[in-house]
Amino acid sequence: MTLKFPILMVHGMGFRDYKHLNYWGRIPKTLSDMGCQIYYGNQDSNAAIETNAAKVAERIQEVLTETKSEKINIIAHSKGGLDVRAAICEYQLDDVIASVTTISTPHHGSKTVDALLRFPDIFVKIVGACTDLVFKFLGDKSPDSYQVFHSFTTTKAKEFNLKYPASDKIFCQSYAFVMKNIFSDLFLWFPYLVIRLAEGENDGLLCPDSVKWEHFRGIVRSNSHRGISHCDEVDMRRHRFTGKDGDGVSDIVEFYRNVVRELAERGY
Repeated sequence: MTLKFPILMVHGMGFRDYKHLNYWGRIPKTLSDMGCQIYYGNQDSNAAIETNAAKVAERIQEVLTETKSEKINIIAHSKGGLDVRAAICEYQLDDVIASVTTISTPHHGSKTVDALLRFPDIFVKIVGACTDLVFKFLGDKSPDSYQVFHSFTTTKAKEFNLKYPASDKIFCQSYAFVMKNIFSDLFLWFPYLVIRLAEGENDGLLCPDSVKWEHFRGIVRSNSHRGISHCDEVDMRRHRFTGKDGDGVSDIVEFYRNVVRELAERGY
């Protein structure tokens, strides 16, 4: 069974949709081999949510025109899910979206970010300005890291959820992931430890309570000792977690295959 509508894959913060360095690793090819039409959001890495929402809305219309499809499915990772939600509401796109699947999107913000932003504001602005320089060099047109940082607070998340509610015309679902310990991902061991102490189990950046939205499908776990990190969710390392069978996911592409199969069964 194949999907009725094409998929728009929307990346998270800190990356772009490069042709030869795909944000999603092996996932697009896996889904293409299943018969899916794959497209990308192409929004900025570190632009404000509303700025990226305009680009995502533009891409949605481009995909609809190119494919002559009535609707599209969206799979979004991390901040990309917020960009998508804002795009749908700001540009009244709920009639052309069949489904939205968010992967570790901070729908409710982060208590850890709340704590970090208690640092003097001048320090946060300096970090944001330096980050903007990097991403402007990498291709962003309108990076605004300072505003992005603040959009992840629990207070801003509450405001966001009131402003951009889910549409009952769209099937919306969300997934959470968790690492098992600090050795699960050496790139994210420190943030994992900080968030573990402050909020509990997490994927190295976000805890399950932060990412629950609409039809929450639960926590996805691996069947290996390493768990699944925020980087693993988009196949950063381009290989399976383990060759062993057992309860849980042994390769992240298995998860995406199942997502697509379920969407196809729903007629999307």
